[in-house]
Amino acid sequence: MNMRNIAIIAHVDHGKTTLVNALLASSGSFRENEEIKDRALDSNPQERERGITILAKTTSLLYKDTKINIVDTPGHADFGGEVERIMHMVDGCLLLVDAFEGTMPQTRFVLKNALANHIKPIVVINKVDRPNADPQKAVDEVLDLFIELGAPDDMLEFPVVYASALNGTSSLSPELSSQVPGMEAIFDTILKEIPEPKCEPDKPFSFQPALLDYNEFVGRIGIGTIRSGKVHVGDIVSNVHLDGTMKDFKIMKLYTFQGLRRVEVEEVGSGDICAIAGNGEFNVGETFCAKGESIILPPLRVDEPTLQMEFGTNSSPLRGQDGKFVTARVIEERLYAETQRDVSLRYARIPNSETWIVSGRGELHLGVLIETMRREGYELEVAKPHVIIKEIGGVKCEPYEDLQIDVPSEFVGDIMETLGARGAQMIDMVDTNGISRITYVIPSRGLLGFVNNFLTLTKGYGIINHTFKEYRPVYGHAVGERNLGVLVSSDKGDATPYSIEKIEDHGTMFIAPGTTCYEGMIVGEHRYPSDLVVNVTAAKPQTNVRSSNKDQTVVLKSPRKMSLEACLDYINSDELVEITPSAYRMRKKILPTAERKKWEAKQRNLTED
Repeated sequence: MNMRNIAIIAHVDHGKTTLVNALLASSGSFRENEEIKDRALDSNPQERERGITILAKTTSLLYKDTKINIVDTPGHADFGGEVERIMHMVDGCLLLVDAFEGTMPQTRFVLKNALANHIKPIVVINKVDRPNADPQKAVDEVLDLFIELGAPDDMLEFPVVYASALNGTSSLSPELSSQVPGMEAIFDTILKEIPEPKCEPDKPFSFQPALLDYNEFVGRIGIGTIRSGKVHVGDIVSNVHLDGTMKDFKIMKLYTFQGLRRVEVEEVGSGDICAIAGNGEFNVGETFCAKGESIILPPLRVDEPTLQMEFGTNSSPLRGQDGKFVTARVIEERLYAETQRDVSLRYARIPNSETWIVSGRGELHLGVLIETMRREGYELEVAKPHVIIKEIGGVKCEPYEDLQIDVPSEFVGDIMETLGARGAQMIDMVDTNGISRITYVIPSRGLLGFVNNFLTLTKGYGIINHTFKEYRPVYGHAVGERNLGVLVSSDKGDATPYSIEKIEDHGTMFIAPGTTCYEGMIVGEHRYPSDLVVNVTAAKPQTNVRSSNKDQTVVLKSPRKMSLEACLDYINSDELVEITPSAYRMRKKILPTAERKKWEAKQRNLTED
């Protein structure tokens, strides 16, 4: 059978998953009576809620007797490591660009990976029906990006297709009136421009897992492209580890992908993308080959973590009242299971404690893991994230990121002042129709806690994008700590309207009346840099004196709602976020007020010395 293997790559929210939906629908992969969700491949609940792809997904369709395997890749920088590895599974890609936004930071990142692996791109200008869309300008920006990234001359004449994935239309012309229902323009361009898989069907079997999945019944599952030969269920094959050692194992299950389904099969031939189960001890980038052969495929690079945080068992007075899984044993088992499917995640237990150092690719990467565990019924507490410092050539280095900000020009001054204090270096600024696009290079720790501040500074009108750049020598100043103090509860009990009304003048509340509090829990933000201990549980004193305003209703301000990411951004290094299935609570690491005061005094003395 004729075959093509392609990836869909783009900046976050440029329509990759929606395009896959349109391709599947246009090819007839869905039954007539099948109910299709928007962004059907985003099956994870968080993917649907956040509107992003977190895990790479593989699917396939049949068009003009050609099987087209499609890999939908994540667009967010925290999951960019999967994009790099996917480039080794495919022979071409669809580079999706928003007709209104044009090229963005992640467009550059994914295209750079495609060019580095000699993957031929087809440019798809998506959302051509969007108001104020300028498809021709988007094409010009893509050409500039190709030139800037040093693309070979033969790739500068890239094919372009114009589409509206949401409407399911496409054409080869930038004119909106030329759009026709169906994705034939994209399919025909794929058949014409993308080569068949580079494989050797007559040689012994070889395969390299580029992605991982995990199933508690069969263990680790490797997803990749068969480079040579073919494989059957029951075959005994060799796993060549990265250190050169070999171990034989039996193929227990083979899967290929059809539409939205993973289909169990008995045999897979060379050039096809499949999933192999039966070996629980392999890693991404190793080689599976026919028994007795010593085939070693070039290893794949796995992105190292750049951010880490402490995970611990919940130690608050409310421990165990909400979650099903609260012990160190079950939390460690869950972290182990996650590392079996996520190669960019690491964890290590701190000796003689119920705390782990968990390392990942960014705040979103770790935030998704925490939210997943919360929904599964786990209770835990996590500390403020911090970047991983590496020693390179005897010099301490930290991760830096490319940062691109689009804001109304009236907010530029505040943004520049705030980022300047966080160690950001401006590279470029362009103003177009009252919108300023500013490009920075910034230490990754300068972005910790910045996103919520950014939304406030720009009143929600700003757009922020960032992607990992490189490690550089450590920036000399401390950045990323919160400037304002917090309101800390002094007592255990339910918050009362009477207490909150009196405390509101001191700052902004995070809790509503009736919220269960405990000593050391953060209940609000103080107006000043110092922390303030408050009693939010005091009841109104009872007297036998009749008051003229007895029946007046207490009117309180609405508390500030804090999401998980907002809490992680907000806390300082002496604070934790307590996470249970039904609540996030910010708290001090040291709960008793007297002990905390002693510790703070000791820290001040050390600083002065």
